Amino acid sequence: MSAVEYDKGESKCMRKAKENPFVAIIMAGFFTIVGYRLFKLKICGCMKMSVPLIHMCVMAQGFVVGAMAIGMYKKYKCNMQQFQRFH
Repeated sequence: MSAVEYDKGESKCMRKAKENPFVAIIMAGFFTIVGYRLFKLKICGCMKMSVPLIHMCVMAQGFVVGAMAIGMYKKYKCNMQQFQRFH
C-alpha cells in the first residue's frame, strides 16, 4: 500500500472491513456480546464485579476465535478446490 492510499483518512479498521467483510462480522459480534453482558451486569448487580467481566471476556474471545476458525476453514476449502482443479 502506498502512502497516498493510506492518507485518504480511512481508519485501519474500515480498510480491513472493506478488504474482508468477515472482519466486520467478527467486530459486530464481539461488540454485541460485550454490550449485552454490560447491560446484563447493570441490571443484575448481585455478584462480584469480576465474575461477569470474566464471563464476558471469555464469551467475546470465544466468538472471535470461532469466527476466525470458520473464516480460515472457508479460505482453506476454497484454496483446496482451486488446487485440485489444476492438478
